[in-house]
Order: sequence, then C-alpha cells, then structure tokens
Amino acid sequence: MNALIAFLTLFPGVTAPLQSPRTIELNVDGVARTALLFESRSKGPQPIVFAFHGHGGNSRQAARSFAIHENWPEAHVVYPQGLPSKGKTDPEGKKPGWQQQPSDLGERDLKFFDALYAHLKDQIGFDSKKVFAMGHSNGGRLTYVLWASRGDKFAGMGPSGSPALLSVRQWPAKPAFVIAGEKDAIVPYAGQKLSIDALKRLLGVSGEPKTEGYAQYFTGRQGMRLGTYVHPGGHEFPAEGGKRMAAFFREISQSRERLAQ
Repeated sequence: MNALIAFLTLFPGVTAPLQSPRTIELNVDGVARTALLFESRSKGPQPIVFAFHGHGGNSRQAARSFAIHENWPEAHVVYPQGLPSKGKTDPEGKKPGWQQQPSDLGERDLKFFDALYAHLKDQIGFDSKKVFAMGHSNGGRLTYVLWASRGDKFAGMGPSGSPALLSVRQWPAKPAFVIAGEKDAIVPYAGQKLSIDALKRLLGVSGEPKTEGYAQYFTGRQGMRLGTYVHPGGHEFPAEGGKRMAAFFREISQSRERLAQ
C-alpha cells in the first residue's frame, strides 16, 4: 500500500487529488493542434466536457478560469487550444481564437473537434452519451457552432458571453446553461438576451423558473432543461460560472443514467 492510499484509508473523508493534465497533440490538415486533458479519476466510461477559451486566451488560462475539472472531477475535461483568428478586438488576427460560423476558415475548428473527439474516444473511452461543450466569448460562439453543426454528438451545451447563430430554430433541442453579463461592453447583453429567448422557444420553455441567486432553471418540452446565469457584471467569465456549469452538466448526466435504468 503506497503512502497516498494509506492516507486516504485512514482519512476516508479526504478525496484523492486531481490528476495532473496532459497535453494532447494532433495533426489536423497538416496543422499542429493541441489540447489540455484532465482525465477522470473514476474508472469506466465517464462523461467528457470540451471547454473552449475566449479570443486571446489559451488552454491553461481556460482551465484556471472555468475549473470544470475541479468542480466535476468524475468527468474527463479537455481544454482545446485555438489558433490565430480575426476577432472584434483583434482585426489583424494575431491572437488565438475560433471560427465563428460553421463554414468559416475551411471548418478548421470543426475538423479539430472531430479529430479530438475520435482520438479521445479511442484513447480514454469516454461515454458518448454524456458529451458536453462549453466556452466563453469566442469559445461560446464555437459552442453554438458545434451545436448547429455537430449537435447529435452532445448531451448538453454551455455558451457564455456570446450570441447564438441565426439558425437556432433548426438545431436539435439540447439542455443548455447560458451565462451572460448585463454590462457586457464587448457582446451587448441585448443580443445575448435574444439568444436566450430563442433557446427558450427551441426548448419549449414555459412557466416560472426556479431561481438560485443569479441562476434560473427552466423546464421545457419533454423535461428539456434550460439554465441561465445573468449576472450584473461585464464580459468576464463569472467566478461562480464554472461551478454552476459543472453542476448543470452533472445533473443532465445523472438524469441520463436514471433514464437508462
């Protein structure tokens, strides 16, 4: 028995530390792509979350900011790295980011997702019925792009600080948790509210929500879930955002387990 196992045996209330992340390296259309992976500390097929940084961010910054792996250690969490892309605050495209429409950049980042999905499915064997995507700002936009273009692969979505695409009504209905700042000076809240309203129509939301602080939880058609976290701040990812997002994804994952029983 090693020292760590002995310690955990003596103190059963203490959980094992999170595994250190490892870097995934792939070649996609001749371009080197990377992602930071935190593997689940649980055995067997587990849920997986793809978490996308904002424009100008990176994998490690996203891991610190979102902390999905800390708030849901039973899941695999992967933080992909973007490539230089033009953006609202970076017209020359010197900073890393993501495509903003399904057809942008030769579908560069959709192809990256496809390759990453296939690689991780082969290497760690995640549960394909419990796949989630989230991201902030430009990463939130890519979350919407994935919903529009690869929606059949996901159990739930988590866009933050970004407007949806215009084709929302054509998307498959998926549980979603949406984060928005009322004083957002980069992505005005009015546009994000329109996106939330469009998702309510897509999911058939009706009735009064359950409110917990800035979070509200709605129920739609066939039990479809929509969560929103509208905070009084600006474009930043809120401190509570990762905890709320992870809890929502965990709930959706557990509900799928109950339905399968």
